[in-house]
Amino acid sequence: MHKTASEAAAFVQRLSDTLPRTDQVEITVAPPFTALHAVAQALGSSPRLLLAAQNLFWEDNGPFTGEISAPMLKDLGCHFVILGHSERRQHFGERDDGINKKVHAALRHGLHPILCVGETLAERESEATERIVTGQLLAGLNGVSKDQIPSVTIAYEPVWAIGTGRAATAAQAVAVHRMLRAVLRRWDTEAGDRVRILYGGSVTPENAGDFLAQRDIDGALVGGACLELESFARIVAHAQPDAAMRSSE
Repeated sequence: MHKTASEAAAFVQRLSDTLPRTDQVEITVAPPFTALHAVAQALGSSPRLLLAAQNLFWEDNGPFTGEISAPMLKDLGCHFVILGHSERRQHFGERDDGINKKVHAALRHGLHPILCVGETLAERESEATERIVTGQLLAGLNGVSKDQIPSVTIAYEPVWAIGTGRAATAAQAVAVHRMLRAVLRRWDTEAGDRVRILYGGSVTPENAGDFLAQRDIDGALVGGACLELESFARIVAHAQPDAAMRSSE
């Protein structure tokens, strides 16, 4: 919940002008609902940045005051929608069954869901990480066909590493990413391998290079660090293939 419509539009315009012109990195911004139209207008007809929404409701229309539907987001030019974010689960009581309905609504209207999964500190310390994250993944993707799976992106966001000062290591993130990949291959090996799995636990310009250099990490879901232009641009620079190669040498 950051930036007014005018602030968000000005920010993405400066960001678009600042970033190097490359087709090697896909960059998506997810402003609040109130800023989606302004940001889409600022990006123009051939945007260098894709547009995502932070949530949606599973019905297309009806008496659901305050909710936003997939057709509304599609009409605004959204390509992605974030679903099951840890803050939605924690603060607004979202459960796996409702998140699954949202995934299906997104896919039904040609939106690409970014399904978030992750465990709390208590769950990690009780060695329940595998049960929690694979359970959230399976529940969130229940009923999704092998043909639809490649349209989904997964984001692993360990709740214990978000705003707590306890950053996950690249090795910890990789271990969970491999676990998630193994589950995705149950649908279909080829389709499961095509799904992108992002890391999203307190990504910063200082640690992004380490995470993005890992073969098992396909990208990053960035929170607070994307709110400043220089910070965002530095993270994007770490995602460039040559940067990842230098980091892994």
